[in-house]
Amino acid sequence: MTDPTEHGATPASPSTRPSGDAEVPVPPATAQSGAIRVMGLQRQEGREIPRRQVASWALWDWATQPFNSVILTFVFTALYLTSDTFLDPAVAALGEGDPTYERGIAELAAGLGWAITIAGILIAVLAPVLGQRADVAGRRKVWLGGATAALVACMVGLFFVQGSPAYFLLGISLVAAGTVFSEIAGVNYNAMLVQVSTPKTVGKVSGLGWGLGYIGGIIALVLVVVATSFGWWGMPTDNGLAYRVIALGCAVWTLLFAWPVLVYVPEAPPAPRGERVSFWRSYVVLVKDIKALWRDSRPTFWFLLASAVFRDGLAGVFAFGAIIAAVAFHFSRDEVLIFGIAANLLAGVSTIVAGRFDDRFGPRAVILTALAGIIVAGSLVFFMHDVGKVIFWIFGLALTLFVGPAQAASRSFLARVTPAGRESEIFGLYATTGRAASFLSPMLWSLFIGLFGATYWGILGIILVVAAGFVLMLYVKVPEAQR
Repeated sequence: MTDPTEHGATPASPSTRPSGDAEVPVPPATAQSGAIRVMGLQRQEGREIPRRQVASWALWDWATQPFNSVILTFVFTALYLTSDTFLDPAVAALGEGDPTYERGIAELAAGLGWAITIAGILIAVLAPVLGQRADVAGRRKVWLGGATAALVACMVGLFFVQGSPAYFLLGISLVAAGTVFSEIAGVNYNAMLVQVSTPKTVGKVSGLGWGLGYIGGIIALVLVVVATSFGWWGMPTDNGLAYRVIALGCAVWTLLFAWPVLVYVPEAPPAPRGERVSFWRSYVVLVKDIKALWRDSRPTFWFLLASAVFRDGLAGVFAFGAIIAAVAFHFSRDEVLIFGIAANLLAGVSTIVAGRFDDRFGPRAVILTALAGIIVAGSLVFFMHDVGKVIFWIFGLALTLFVGPAQAASRSFLARVTPAGRESEIFGLYATTGRAASFLSPMLWSLFIGLFGATYWGILGIILVVAAGFVLMLYVKVPEAQR
């Protein structure tokens, strides 16, 4: 039987909806709250989620984080793909400081940047539609498993990227493809948060997953450092073999830890609201759904916009943190590495702890508190930079205490205000809006450095993005039924 509330009909009085063995009262929508009648988490009210399901879900964050931390950020792209290994040997022989050499390195970095840009466009275009189709078909685990397998295949493919200019295009293509598959998998993974949590535990569960991701990524980095320190135990490292083995190791890591979510977390049922349509017709349905979101679930709509801004600021903290440490505060290479390990560990632990505050005080309070903490700590780093390294050790690490909680609480907030049966679609829009605003931090970072001629001015650009997100978040209201 079709539920009239799924299609916008307003009941005369509160109804009930089954959740496990209990009947959950479902309040009618009001113009004041703008809330859809049934949120996905409301259907979980009163349920007992097996711990094995929660742990299996959270492990996926742990499993896939090495792709982001080791492949994308610190090791494979930074130290291998954009190194002189992929320059013409005659140009590489010129060495650092030579204009031709520096131009060649810049071209490699630009090539990687363009590949990631194309990946970002594909994610923005595909994420919500693929999420919508997963909802309608009840096939989130299929999309999660398929995209995760494709991500693993990309990392395995990186093993074959030899240290030669002829392999550079293959390398950046595999990295870009891995980025797309990682995001598509993440859309369905985030949507499954509703399946492994209840309104009373969603913050804790979201924080657990995100925190394990931070810690897993940093453990993978430590393993890389240990292998490097011991000279790879005599293994030959020419032709980029060390980095290729690292990529293969990341693939094995993902295989080892990603499978439990596919085995122990049940599949979501097909959404009762929609019919299956062709791929291109899905975009027509998406436009209608966005209009309905504006009409029926205004807080969700505004949160997607506000979070796009402040999440870009959060990304800027980690993207430029190492540069700030090395250039503005003159950290040595070892100090940067130690700082990075400490920062990620602090972020992981604080995110797990903050999940409990999320469930106690609500995700909106956690997000606003975390953003305010980032603004204060970042401002102190900026205005007190002349004091020296100690300022960045104290307040730079303080920044990382707030980034993870804001990210995890954002996922929790969206899970709380997402209409039932549309979780993958809404988290697809979450990915799309994030990509749409991803230019803000890099733009203001570069603009402020260009205007004032010093790297530390870039800090102010990032803080302004976070502050703009904080102001927008003040206007996002929690639906009455979710308070």
